Formats: sequence, structure tokens, C-alpha cells
Amino acid sequence: MTISAIKETGSNSASLATATSLRLKDILHTLPREVFTKNRRKAWTLVLVNVLMVCLGYWGLAVVPWFLLPPLWIFTGTALTGFFVIGHDCGHRSFANRRWVNDLVGHLAFLPLIYPFHSWRLLHNHHHAHTNKLEEDNAWHPFTPEFYASSPGWVQWFYQIIRGRFWWIGSIAHWSLMHFKWNQFQGKRRSQVKFSVLVTLGFAAIAFPLLIATTGIWGFVKFWLMPWMVYHFWMSTFTIVHHTAPDIPFTPTREWNEAQAQLFGTVHCTYPRWVEFLCHDINVHIPHHISTAIPSYNLRLAHSALKENWGDKLYECRFSWSLMKQITDQCHLHRADNYYQSFMDYRAKL
Repeated sequence: MTISAIKETGSNSASLATATSLRLKDILHTLPREVFTKNRRKAWTLVLVNVLMVCLGYWGLAVVPWFLLPPLWIFTGTALTGFFVIGHDCGHRSFANRRWVNDLVGHLAFLPLIYPFHSWRLLHNHHHAHTNKLEEDNAWHPFTPEFYASSPGWVQWFYQIIRGRFWWIGSIAHWSLMHFKWNQFQGKRRSQVKFSVLVTLGFAAIAFPLLIATTGIWGFVKFWLMPWMVYHFWMSTFTIVHHTAPDIPFTPTREWNEAQAQLFGTVHCTYPRWVEFLCHDINVHIPHHISTAIPSYNLRLAHSALKENWGDKLYECRFSWSLMKQITDQCHLHRADNYYQSFMDYRAKL
């Protein structure tokens, strides 16, 4: 269903949902209070299960013959994505009540991924504060035709790569270019980010030489690089799918409505159940954008509540190659009139 179609629909709840005066707190009031409740047992059970799944994956990598490595890389990399989701809850302070617990678990969960926790936390919270706001959102922000035309050739080339069939390396670029620069932050935030970066680099400086010394270069590739690439496949896929569709707009600041951006500009995508299990329902993403205080294990309950009020007005899809083909074939340059223009159409009009 397109955004314009959503705005023209009927029922009382839909009218409330699409009114220009809609506020985020109006949506929050429709959610049961229990979705915001942290459950220590559930949170630590997720950690335990995730550690067991990752250990199972690494055990498999150590004992299976070479021709079974690809499915083990997929399994282990997907389980490592679960580590990210646990750290994701920590970054939003929805894992534990104590801040130091969130920071400790967040750092530990991110270390195998070589991700600085505080820089990701701060940049990701910026994304939540400016979801689908043109020229402000920092998660898969689309170029306008004008900005693309004025960019250097190498920027245009790289943008075409990550907006096309190589979308799955997009999060690697995001990780490397944005998360290790503590000078982009000020005051206390700079100190926090510097700490996270140094901890992450220190871990890599110890873990990587140790891994290579004990297993060789092939061991480094087999036990870390390939699962890490699978993790980035899921990171790139989850994030581009969460906010990208031919009929989901990015809007200028003067026209941006927070409630509509979070409720109707966010996609719920159904993945194979084993992926959702290992990744702790990160795909149930609409309620997460309504409130980052909802722990991952409560997202399904919150989504059910949203569906009771807005039903089929929510943007939902199913993960498939045809979905990724649609996104990577059409969602290239953002235009105000019809949302997206493909590179092919852009070149045809030059």
C-alpha cells in the first residue's frame, strides 16, 4: 500500500493515524504498558541462548569438512547478528535498568563485530530522532538527483554500487567511515566514543594476531572474516529494508512529521523463522520506531497492538529476492514528486 493510499483511507483509527496533527505520544497511548516492561530473565536468557548459538556455530566451523563451511558461515554470521541486536537493546537502554550494565553488555556484544559501542549508539539515536528526514537521517539516506550530479565521480560510482546488487556491503562502509571518528563528537560524548574506539581497536589488536598465530590466515578467514561478512549482509539488508520502498518518502525538514515517519515510513518485514529467532525479532521494526524503550522480546506484542489500531495501513512485506530486486532496481535517487528515480531513468533524462 502506498503512502498516498494510506492517507486516503477511512476508519477512525486510520484517520487519527494520518492526521497532520498526529503526535508520537498519541500512538504510544495505544500500546499496552507491559510492552515497555524490562524482564531480567528474558533479557539474560536471550544472551545465554545467543552465546550458545554462536559457540555452536564456531564448533561446527572447527569440525566440519570444507564443503560444509558455507552453511556454517551463514549460521554463525546470523547468530553474531544476534549479538548486535542485544547490543542494540543496550544502546537504547532497554536491556537493563542500570546504565553501566547496558554499557558493559553492549561493549561485550559488539567486540566480536569490531564495532565501537558508544559511537554506534549516538549515531543510531540520531537516526531515530530524524527517521526518513531528507538530508538528516544517517541510515541509508538517499541522494537527490541534484546532490548526485554535483558529487565527485568516485562518490557516484560507490553510491551506485551500494544502491545496486552490492547493497550488502553498505553497512561495511557505514561502519568504517562513521564509527571511528571521535572528533565528530563534542564534550562527554567525545570521551565516550574515544573509549569505545580504543577498546574495540585494542581487542582487535590482541584477538586478530592471536587467531592468526594459532590457526593461520585461513583460520582468520574461516572463523572471523566470513561470519563477519554474513553479519554485514544482514545489517545492510535489515537497515535498507526497514525504510526503503518505492512508495516510502524521505521528506524535507519543513514537511517532516515524526509520528507519520515512524509509523508509516518504517517497514515490518517477515524473514525465515530461524533468522528471526537468531536475530531476536529485529525485523519487527515498526514498534521499535514508535519507542526505543520497547525491549526486543516485547516487539511482537507491541506490533500486534499497532495492527489492532491501524491494521493493513502498516507497511508489511516478506523478505525475498524479488523484494531486494525491487529496492536495488528502483530506489536509487530520491525525488519529491514520485519518491524514487532509478539510475536508468536519471541517465535517460540527461
